[in-house]
Amino acid sequence: MPSPGTEGVKRGYVIPIGGSEEKFNSRAILSRFVDLSGGSVARIAVIPTASELEDTGDNYVDIFRDLGASEATALVINQRADAQSDDQLAILEQSSGIFITGGNQLRLSTILGGTPVARAIRRLNATGTHVAGTSAGAAIMSEHMIAGGESGATPRQGSVSLTPGLGLTNRLVIDQHFRERDRLGRLLTAIAYNPFLIGLGIDEDTAAFIDPEGVLHVEGSGAITVIDPGELEYSSMDSAEQGDTISLIGMRVHVLAKGCSYSLATGVAAFAKKPGSLEEK
Repeated sequence: MPSPGTEGVKRGYVIPIGGSEEKFNSRAILSRFVDLSGGSVARIAVIPTASELEDTGDNYVDIFRDLGASEATALVINQRADAQSDDQLAILEQSSGIFITGGNQLRLSTILGGTPVARAIRRLNATGTHVAGTSAGAAIMSEHMIAGGESGATPRQGSVSLTPGLGLTNRLVIDQHFRERDRLGRLLTAIAYNPFLIGLGIDEDTAAFIDPEGVLHVEGSGAITVIDPGELEYSSMDSAEQGDTISLIGMRVHVLAKGCSYSLATGVAAFAKKPGSLEEK
């Protein structure tokens, strides 16, 4: 569950990225994250736990320093004992931005789940620290995390597996590499299990910058598919057998490109009609 906020203090942004974000040319998503985190005084903590590649953390450290952050440090969290280290916690406590890399989201949840580092990330976000994550790092941000599933556009009973995530938000379930890996069906299935959740399907090189008021702003070269079950009239999930196709009637779907926004509180989407103006729908 998200940590309770502090009166008079705004929450930090929550920034799920669909994976494969641009790292060499425009770097719009990573640049905006650094700017939000303080620009030339930003202190970025990188958590490369999801990746088993030795240079993942160092590569992001180099990128964030090149983008102007005053400090960038990769935490060393390869086992659960590391997530209880005072040294690692001290780096987090001093950070203005936390970045969780891609890799295997189950590696993230099994190593970080229930540890002081996980609790610190929730608390820090509630008191103003911005938290971004790409690919696996995006999936783990919500309370309900997609751990795996089948490709394809059709929702089917049993086509997705869920596990607890970090809980920076309890309103969303997030899937990444969305269009590229054809993941509409498994996201719809995840929502069908609990229609309280809003589904975000995030394409590669695309991010949702979710502000302290719960408004999502789209950045990047792809799109975010928002699946809103607020007006769901009927679901066959309760009677479906393993592998059965699920009927869902009354879903609202938005496809949002750069410049669009969506309010998690009101369900209102808006698009950039021209620079400096938004039109709601």
